[in-house]
Amino acid sequence: MRIGLLVSGGLGLILLEKLKNECHLIFVFTDINSRSIIDFCKSNNIECFIGNPRMGKCASFITGKEIDVLVSVNYLFLIEQDVIELPKKYAFNIHGSLLPKYRGRTPHVWAIINGEENTGITAHLIDEGCDTGKILKQVNIPIENDDTGANILEKFAFAYPELVTDVLTQIEKGTISPITQDNTLATYYGKRTPEDGLINWDWCKERIYNWIRAQAPPYPGSFTFLGKSKITFVSSKFSNLGFNYDLRNGTVLALDPLTVKTNNGALELELANKEDLKLLTPALVLGN
Repeated sequence: MRIGLLVSGGLGLILLEKLKNECHLIFVFTDINSRSIIDFCKSNNIECFIGNPRMGKCASFITGKEIDVLVSVNYLFLIEQDVIELPKKYAFNIHGSLLPKYRGRTPHVWAIINGEENTGITAHLIDEGCDTGKILKQVNIPIENDDTGANILEKFAFAYPELVTDVLTQIEKGTISPITQDNTLATYYGKRTPEDGLINWDWCKERIYNWIRAQAPPYPGSFTFLGKSKITFVSSKFSNLGFNYDLRNGTVLALDPLTVKTNNGALELELANKEDLKLLTPALVLGN
């Protein structure tokens, strides 16, 4: 089959490398910061449109190009309708959740924050909505208790290409059966910014634990303040220290390991910058 790809970032490159040897790639759309994708296309003589298609000469680029299927993975831009309508068969996207739940941005991070035990990926048709198209196939991915956002991306790196090739095989065989999403089950989550990592020490220890691991490196991390000093954490684990109702939430209980009180227990925390430990003493209250 003749394939057009809309891809960005590491997940996009992994898919591009796999499909290069399995399909007839007609073109690739990507963004200016996905240098590895751009370089791969140049090295393999694959036509590549770089940048926002709404701002560039997208219409002239796709003129005369015929494809059977359009595949979008981790693509950063909204897709023009004339591009969606280009393939003879299907235009589909891979989304990092089990739709219709967790529509929107960075769904795997939100799933960890919310304490979900499972996430997954969905191949769905591209339509005018946001992650609303008919479902072609889904793959369940367990979230282990110690998984971070980065760990889930590693699982995605294996699962995405396999799902795409499975769907392409079914399309070629004519056995694909799109299923309409149940919008009554839909949930939406917006784009996260670094400022969204602020910890509320009045939360329970389980929520803070999930909050920290979801946003661990390579994400910006979760943080608190001590006065004007920002203190960032990369990991945490539950502490066995006894619970003291008289202490304020956010109180530093110990320095080795750094242990902080929450509203139902305590967490041992690993700092992103070890030098921040010099700012802390027992009985200090974080978040002030």
